[in-house]
Amino acid sequence: MAAVEELIRTESDGSISFGNHSLQEKAKKEGFESSGDIYKVKTYATMTKLEKNGLFLYESVPGTSVSSLRESADGMSFVVSGGGDAQITVGLTEETDYNVNVDGTDVGRMTTNMGGKLVLSLELSEGEEKKVDITKA
Repeated sequence: MAAVEELIRTESDGSISFGNHSLQEKAKKEGFESSGDIYKVKTYATMTKLEKNGLFLYESVPGTSVSSLRESADGMSFVVSGGGDAQITVGLTEETDYNVNVDGTDVGRMTTNMGGKLVLSLELSEGEEKKVDITKA
């Protein structure tokens, strides 16, 4: 998957794509509107972070490029790529069990903390994409 050159965009299906893990210097875009929500993205090789309506939604260390991010009442799904292994944190409902699936493989049940954050690690290599599905258990 190619990095998102414009940093964040709305896809034709209503999902959003964001992040550019190939940038060597930090870039950000604030005030991006999609489906009535306001997004802010900060991204570069070391970190990618997305906020929605002023609240935490996604962060990766090191930076990643994300496509087709969709949220629902039951969780979220997205496709991620990066230059190497990444730790990804997403914002969901606090103290809730979620089933996590990566590329069709069930990686288990995880529980969000009191802040609603769920942390997962992905093995990535340049040019590789992984589809992540997170749904309420």
